[in-house]
Amino acid sequence: MPEKKPTRPVVPKFATEAEEAKWWYENRRMVEDEFRKAMKEGSIRRGTAERLVREARESRNITIRIPVVDIERARELAEKKGIGYQTYMKMLLHEALDRERRRAG
Repeated sequence: MPEKKPTRPVVPKFATEAEEAKWWYENRRMVEDEFRKAMKEGSIRRGTAERLVREARESRNITIRIPVVDIERARELAEKKGIGYQTYMKMLLHEALDRERRRAG
């Protein structure tokens, strides 16, 4: 009888980002356990959590002046998504930079 391949946890489709954030929060222990297991097995590959950790470590603090009205808008929108406003602003910056790279060819 062939050995059964271990099943991976399935991340469901989400209707909203708040719903997704809630799921990840509620399942954080399982995600951490799976991550540790993958590290131990050596199955973590490029483009996975290993890259995210590396990129996070490679970041640096900067100071920029942003109009208060923009910060407040970011806070409101981030709250609706269930994330912090600084995280939200970094996401927006990252998306805009990717979009500009694609446009530049």
